[in-house]
Amino acid sequence: VQLQASGGGVVQAGGSLRLSCVASGRTSSRYTMAWFRQAPGKERELVALISEITGAITYGDFVEGRFTISGDTARSTVYLQMNSLKPADTAVYYCAAKQGLLALSAGAYEYWGQGTLVTVSS
Repeated sequence: VQLQASGGGVVQAGGSLRLSCVASGRTSSRYTMAWFRQAPGKERELVALISEITGAITYGDFVEGRFTISGDTARSTVYLQMNSLKPADTAVYYCAAKQGLLALSAGAYEYWGQGTLVTVSS
């Protein structure tokens, strides 16, 4: 599975961005699709995930209702709509996928995109 993330950029605090992740080379298996982020000097952390098996959606505690993850199966694309962005949201955002049930740990994900940089200015 190959993942191609896009949509990052520079935005002022309070602004919005929508990230996209296109998956190719998929098998007939169902996946859990996730967004992680990593800021300089910090560990990679879960932003949001969506399970194709159960439909379950999980967000990191810091999201606080500001972000929405969604999937378009027909386009094999997962989106992350980010609103009310804060400077603390500045990071490289990675799209990830794993076969089967959801997992919260980055180490459980088999497939990773190249990352897209989000910079939020104050």
